[in-house]
Amino acid sequence: MTTFRKSERLTGKIRVEHLFREGEKMVVWPFRVTYIHEPSNEQTRVLIIAPKALFKHAVDRNRLKRRMREAYRLNKEQIQNKGWHIAFRYIDKQQQPFSVIHKAMCKAIDKMLQC
Repeated sequence: MTTFRKSERLTGKIRVEHLFREGEKMVVWPFRVTYIHEPSNEQTRVLIIAPKALFKHAVDRNRLKRRMREAYRLNKEQIQNKGWHIAFRYIDKQQQPFSVIHKAMCKAIDKMLQC
């Protein structure tokens, strides 16, 4: 059973700023993915973002983040312990069902591994 542990989450102002300043960006609808490969770092860390500007109600943002975390958790074996820092930002103005989010997460991870 795989889980999404706290140690797998990207935290800290310095790390997040470094990711957005130095990282590469791509769009895999409905996500904007920012990523950077840190080979010295063994643990892959992920940041999940559902912006308040698009979803005013916290329940909507929380639902999206829960779906995104679950989609990542189901697909993380491919990039686990490879030293990636990744931010998945939801950019669609409407909530998508889990099946769409899961397919987009798979596609984003595959694209990242090809780079």
